Amino acid sequence: MTTMNSMRSAAQHLMRRVGRKGLSALLLTLTTATPVCAQETDTSGSSEQQTAFAPGVVTVIPGAANPDETFDGPLALQRFIQSHPELEWDPTTFENGRPHFDPRSRTLIEMAKQVVLRREIYCLEFSFKPLRQIYVDVPLAGGQVQRKLVWYMVYRVRYRGNDLRPAADEVGGSKLYTRLEAVSYQSRRFFPLATLKDQVSEREYLDRVIPSAKPVIAARERITAPLYNSVEVFNQRIPLSTDQDAPGVWGVLTWMDVNPDVDFLSLYISGLTNAFEEDGEGEDAPYRRKMLQLNFFRPGDAMNQTADTIRFGMPPYSNEEEHAYILDQYNVEELRNYRWVFRSIK
Repeated sequence: MTTMNSMRSAAQHLMRRVGRKGLSALLLTLTTATPVCAQETDTSGSSEQQTAFAPGVVTVIPGAANPDETFDGPLALQRFIQSHPELEWDPTTFENGRPHFDPRSRTLIEMAKQVVLRREIYCLEFSFKPLRQIYVDVPLAGGQVQRKLVWYMVYRVRYRGNDLRPAADEVGGSKLYTRLEAVSYQSRRFFPLATLKDQVSEREYLDRVIPSAKPVIAARERITAPLYNSVEVFNQRIPLSTDQDAPGVWGVLTWMDVNPDVDFLSLYISGLTNAFEEDGEGEDAPYRRKMLQLNFFRPGDAMNQTADTIRFGMPPYSNEEEHAYILDQYNVEELRNYRWVFRSIK
């Protein structure tokens, strides 16, 4: 009873101070206000942190699994054929030069000359904040510390499901692949390999793990969720999520000793998908991974680099000559902010 009287007295005192309308507005504010960065909880007792930003701050690149990437062929398995000459059959030892029961095309060697290799394809969603620069104290050998300019990008990966898998139908006792089916799993993993390329000099910079840079970058970018470097993210499962507000997994890419005069640059990121291309088979056959290419341009110079804004996309042009020059720098046929490409790992 004493508690109820105290609460009633407090409410009456507050109403005298702010008035009835003011009290109503205060209660409405307290019940509807939501924080920008919050920790979400569910009824199971588990919780997860997420980092939310205003629209336009994070650029989202959706996954791009292509049906043509689910198979290769028909192609000849030359290494298999050369390793098993005993499987080669001699038509002269058969009546009419034909096998007894199946057509010649059904012999093992002939089938090895026209194989179609099928596989399941997935592709993660990639979101990122602007490419930026920051000075960081980097430890050196011998316990010394050197202040270095670090280029970095904070990103988020999410697994949306709908992986593509070849589906077979039984036709005449044989499997016939004429369609694809969408499948989803509880999670996927991300194995990033990020290369920053100066499109003019063609020099490339591989992502480097800089432990001292991660907390400084997380504080600057206001990342409240766990932030992983390119090694730590290996061990994180990317859960299946269809919610647009799903937190995903946050990571950071870092580079050092980038040419201060770079103007046109691209970032190549592999590991978002398992799609690949290969010309033939064996060690001499070129193997190319599918990568996400993000294009950037930097209207600045070597002076006061941290003040320069690295812009996403390709620079605008005022005439056809400039247009052709820009396309040539990025080795593309049209202006593209990003694209998916097949590229060899150097």
